[in-house]
Amino acid sequence: MLKETGVRITPQRHAILEYLINSMTHPTADDIYKALEDKFPNMSVATVYNNLRVFKEVGIVKELTYGDASSRFDYITTEHYHVICEKCGKIVDFHYPGLDEVEALAAHITGFEISHHRMEIYGTCPDCTTKKAH
Repeated sequence: MLKETGVRITPQRHAILEYLINSMTHPTADDIYKALEDKFPNMSVATVYNNLRVFKEVGIVKELTYGDASSRFDYITTEHYHVICEKCGKIVDFHYPGLDEVEALAAHITGFEISHHRMEIYGTCPDCTTKKAH
């Protein structure tokens, strides 16, 4: 996919992307940097940010900003939504194809040409609920 976009594949880019693909936690740039610093001691946080920006520009990574201090990054596979823990900030994906109808309905009712939608659901994750109970 990267080759098609003309983006050069460096070992760092490969490692960052691989980490994002395998990560279910929607990591911050700092998380990615910390996870890869042993493997790439010469890589800086700026390198991670720059590569994430490149991935974002070519459309394979999405930047998630939910009002907290730092952006989180998500490798784009399919359209999905996020459930966010209000206590620890954990973000979990879920897929609900039924909401595609909402775009069609919005277009029909308003006459808008719809480009996309975003939905977030907030609550307390099982880990935080367990901690609260003890």
